[in-house]
Amino acid sequence: MNALVFTALLVGAPATYPKADMLIEVADLAKLPADACTILDVRSTKEYDAGHIPNAISVSLAELSKAFYTVKEPQPLGKMLGELGIDASKPTIVYGDDIRESARCWFLLRAWSLTKVKLLNGGWQAWKRSGEKVSTEKTKVKPKLAKANLDEKRFATKENVLDAVKGKSAQILDARSEKEFCGESGVAKRRGAIPGAIHLEWSNFVDVESQRFKPASELAKALEDAGIDPEKPVITYCQSGGRAAVAAFAVELMGGKNVRNYYRSWAEWGNAEDTPVEKGKKK
Repeated sequence: MNALVFTALLVGAPATYPKADMLIEVADLAKLPADACTILDVRSTKEYDAGHIPNAISVSLAELSKAFYTVKEPQPLGKMLGELGIDASKPTIVYGDDIRESARCWFLLRAWSLTKVKLLNGGWQAWKRSGEKVSTEKTKVKPKLAKANLDEKRFATKENVLDAVKGKSAQILDARSEKEFCGESGVAKRRGAIPGAIHLEWSNFVDVESQRFKPASELAKALEDAGIDPEKPVITYCQSGGRAAVAAFAVELMGGKNVRNYYRSWAEWGNAEDTPVEKGKKK
């Protein structure tokens, strides 16, 4: 995002996101023909069975996350995604009850080289409030021939982050709570933050109650106030990748072109023996 656009956003105009097509609104999704996209529901099977968006397919985030660590070759990746009914030539719409889980799914699909992945703004609650039709019928999945490759430009490894700490080659965004950032709470062997990380909690990007992303002007101000420049490389992290996925989505939504999620996050960094740790400072 160039300086002129960023400045315009800070004063409230234009009101749209630089990459607005990463989101889809309920009204727009409701107009799409059934065969125009793949809709993925990341809630629990029980919640899906109780009611879901018509034609939505229930997916297990736990299985997708496991696959991220274990499945590396294009053929099995493509087979796995194809069995979910994903057609890479059409949009894939992801929704759930928790934006952190929806964003996690978005990140995983993007890491597998799917380029037409969108989040339903407001998720399941927005769909219910709209009065649109709700289905309890399990969608019959028609397997597709999908192509997938692990896109290393979408995620960061521990080695990538170590290089960024040493060479300051990327802005490191900590999307956790302030207490975690300052080392006052945490579940790893060590508490604290990655040296040089900028704290900007994931909830700065969304209205937690409505699960909608905040207006573009508010996102621009949050990034500006934190000292994050979307034009420069950004690496996000949290505890296990979900909150970092929200942050990565938001930075990209605001025009970021080189945004990576350190998906193993503090679960790896805080338990490793070769990683530097510092206590973040409260604002």
